[in-house]
Amino acid sequence: MVPDEVFEVGDRVTHDRFGLGRVIVLEPAAVLVDFGAQRARVTSPYTRLTKL
Repeated sequence: MVPDEVFEVGDRVTHDRFGLGRVIVLEPAAVLVDFGAQRARVTSPYTRLTKL
């Protein structure tokens, strides 16, 4: 089993669907990411979200 990626507020990330963004809020099992045109709550496991 691969552990979940660990994110911090301010991390630059890329998402398979939404593109480039920045983490703005951390939650116990999710992160809120600002992708510019929209914000999205991405839940764990973060299979489509990668830290840059």
